[in-house]
Amino acid sequence: MRSFSYSFLTILIILHVALPSLLTNHHNSVAALPLSTDSRWIVNESGQRVKLSCVNWATHMETMLAEGLSKQSIDVISKQILSMGFNCVRLTWPLYLFTNDSLANLTVRKSFQNLGLFESVAGIQANNPSIIDLSLMNAYQAVVSNLDSNNVMIILDNHISKPGWCCSDFDGNGFFGDVYFKPEMWLKGLTKVATTFNLTKNVVGMSLRNELRGPKQNSNDWYRYMQQGAEAVHLANPNLLVIVSGLSYDRDLSFLQKQPLKLTFTGKVVFEAHWYAFSDGSAWIDGNPNQVCGRAVEYMMNKAGGFLLAQGYPLFVSEFGIDQRETNDNDNRYFDCFLGWAAEYDLDSALWTLAGSYYLREGVVGREEFYGLYDWNWGKTRNPSFLQKIAALQSPLQGPGVSNSRRPHKIIYHPASGLCVLRKSLFEPLKLGPCSMSEAWEYSPRNVLTIKGTYFCLQADKIGKPAKLSILCNGDNTKWEAISDSKMHLASKLDNGSVVCLDVDSDNSVITDTCKCLNGEKKCDPGKQWFKIVNSTHDASATNSLLAIKDATDLVQEVMLTSF
Repeated sequence: MRSFSYSFLTILIILHVALPSLLTNHHNSVAALPLSTDSRWIVNESGQRVKLSCVNWATHMETMLAEGLSKQSIDVISKQILSMGFNCVRLTWPLYLFTNDSLANLTVRKSFQNLGLFESVAGIQANNPSIIDLSLMNAYQAVVSNLDSNNVMIILDNHISKPGWCCSDFDGNGFFGDVYFKPEMWLKGLTKVATTFNLTKNVVGMSLRNELRGPKQNSNDWYRYMQQGAEAVHLANPNLLVIVSGLSYDRDLSFLQKQPLKLTFTGKVVFEAHWYAFSDGSAWIDGNPNQVCGRAVEYMMNKAGGFLLAQGYPLFVSEFGIDQRETNDNDNRYFDCFLGWAAEYDLDSALWTLAGSYYLREGVVGREEFYGLYDWNWGKTRNPSFLQKIAALQSPLQGPGVSNSRRPHKIIYHPASGLCVLRKSLFEPLKLGPCSMSEAWEYSPRNVLTIKGTYFCLQADKIGKPAKLSILCNGDNTKWEAISDSKMHLASKLDNGSVVCLDVDSDNSVITDTCKCLNGEKKCDPGKQWFKIVNSTHDASATNSLLAIKDATDLVQEVMLTSF
């Protein structure tokens, strides 16, 4: 009788969990352009969600040429962008390139010679001989054309008016009416760019203006001119997404809570926001990271545009990033918080930046960019582990058309590593691994985390010991509450009354340990204990189905061995 019961349990688990996933047809539709919006999601012509996972490629500096072309060919860079997991480039442009013919008609060679950049001239001649004697306008088109031919989507971003590094309150480029920012010239430039690339399939959107700022900024002029700019782009090229920025360096869209932006078209509007560590000053090292994270996320949701998601608009975080040497604690602590927030809302985003160095930045020739994916010589990635850390954000977790064969579920995401909680078998420690292989979890109203479709729940055992899977799911040690201001400590209570939090040991095993940094400490780093329970409809590999079968077999063997 006992053996029959255990066999029945095995069959039940296999039928309930394994077979539906094994029979799933894993199919991803190819994107069909142009793009539009469906409530808060960006979708293709088939109505399937397309997540913008972009990297910024600067072309707005004094040379007015995409950075790095003295060190690598355009085609190599385009292909490497894809190999790094991105599907999109936010390609910046200065207004004067499209409105000042004397600048636009300069050749690349002459532009660099005028700036004394003779070494860069030789590098471009060697690596991109086909563009060295093109006009700057045609060279910009050549970069767009190459990205297009490699099937990289392109967001054309009007970054600045007068070419140069961006940004400050008093650089004359900040707001409508500033010395270099005349509304009528801006509208002319937007129309020309939208028209120029009307037939370029992978140009999917235009960002109207980067980081509005300065003493002249006000919401009345914002509504007036951003409406005109959006209408101008849509009239010239109705296929494009129209990406609208706010005030205060893309950190303030709060005025839209009271008055929406009224346009004659729908289904094409996306709003954008920026968030860096320095957006919060030195708060990440001066304050308690849990408290700072809570305040910063509240700001992003209530002021920087997060509230627009509930209003049915996509929010595109068009700039974020850190010093990729990972020596800056202010950056590092911010980044774990940012990743948790971006995963929770499955946001479209664009990393700053691709460039490992610049031809010329703020008077410095060959200045290195430590926020850059590339090293100084554009020969290799600066920090390969960084790409692992952002990999989970590069694919959609939810939205229209994202595989729903397992129905809505949760994943347990660990921002500090960019990995998720998964298992090899029932009796091996839970590990961090690729989120594409994550378990599908359920999170009950009683705060119990259960592997979806099974009887196995997450259980705290002892301080410093691995977290377990159990079928005994009624105790306090199987209840997990998101505590602390960051809402990223998952805490449970042991039988002796001690409160523990999920943690990770040196070999990426998931353990429970004393909760850290909860009560105002400023010098601690809670990142290792930060986990985010994230909604997903993305279907993990059928490997999880095989694990369910193995779990069932292991469970039967374990019970039988302990019973006889």
